[in-house]
Amino acid sequence: MKKKLRNILLIDDYEADNYIHQRVIRLADVTEKITVKLGAREALDYLCEQIDGAYPNPEIIFLDINMPGMSGWEFLDEYVKLDEEQKAGIIVCMLTTSDASSDQEKAAQYDIINDFSNKPLTKKKLMTLIEQYFPDYL
Repeated sequence: MKKKLRNILLIDDYEADNYIHQRVIRLADVTEKITVKLGAREALDYLCEQIDGAYPNPEIIFLDINMPGMSGWEFLDEYVKLDEEQKAGIIVCMLTTSDASSDQEKAAQYDIINDFSNKPLTKKKLMTLIEQYFPDYL
């Protein structure tokens, strides 16, 4: 039996995308838990919250760019300020409908972004990320 990730965090204000992405992740059977946050501020609060003395530390964050209130870019600007214990080697993937080259160029300026791809999340994209960053989990 393969080892599973503990938690994957989806940050997207669009519930239909979250539904599709949860379905892809569940069918791939790669994680014990999928956490969904409909906004960037809510996601930051979640990452800073200790449960039983530990931060949630999802292994992967799938982050949308365009969200009301706080964009994915603003999330990243705040995320980099978190303590290392709160980030703990999390893989951050921008998952967006944007095909603007300016967004790809901006993403390249963030060292914390491990992947930038277009929606929807597919099983192939998910498995490629896991193979690259979590080879012991296959």
